Amino acid sequence: MNENVGDKFLESTKYHREELPRHSLDWSRKPGVHKDYPSAPKVSLPPPKTSSGPELWQTLESRRSVRAYSDEPLSRQELSQLLWASQGITAEVSGTGLRTAPSAGALYPIETYICVNRVKGLDSGLYHYDIENHRLDVLKEGDFSQDIKRGALDQQMAQKAAVVFIWSAVFQRSKWKYLQRAYRYILLDAGHIAQNLALAAEGMNLGSCQIGAIYDDELNQLLDLDGISESVIYLSSVGYPRRKR
Repeated sequence: MNENVGDKFLESTKYHREELPRHSLDWSRKPGVHKDYPSAPKVSLPPPKTSSGPELWQTLESRRSVRAYSDEPLSRQELSQLLWASQGITAEVSGTGLRTAPSAGALYPIETYICVNRVKGLDSGLYHYDIENHRLDVLKEGDFSQDIKRGALDQQMAQKAAVVFIWSAVFQRSKWKYLQRAYRYILLDAGHIAQNLALAAEGMNLGSCQIGAIYDDELNQLLDLDGISESVIYLSSVGYPRRKR
């Protein structure tokens, strides 16, 4: 890896007054904002709860990264709530479903996958979050906790968590409008989503830890992604905290 690649990226994607990149948007080629797995088996999720809940300021104050988890499984209701909080659709404007987390240009380049280790009534395996229908696509069944651990630089919390959220970026969704600047916005979008998840987990008495240290292509291979048009960029482990004795 070029040791200065980050510096070069930052410099080359800066905006300068009077020098903004100009291009015409071809609306007929605008990418879709969600990915479909039409042949995958579907798993329904309970509707999210959008009333009551914890007080925001207290949740912000108490949120901490949690890396040690108990063996207690999540319920499907809890998983549903976490998925909705991170990227669920909350309104529709001009045919676009607006989500709980902001996205540059409402282009929504981030896809959500999950590795289920322990969720009541749900088989262990890899799933894709169908945002439009608030349900799961079953991609692969089985125990992938070791694979996720290896892909997260062998961090044990990725193996021990009840669920690991895996976020990928479909780059062309943002590049269609923002060209090379899009890569900045994609990473910001992922951060917004991860923060939503972290606060939702804290509000539900769960623990989470965001994971940026990953072996990119090991995780891409696990999810059958090409690593070019779509690539894994971020993880978050979630589970019930292991209580100190």
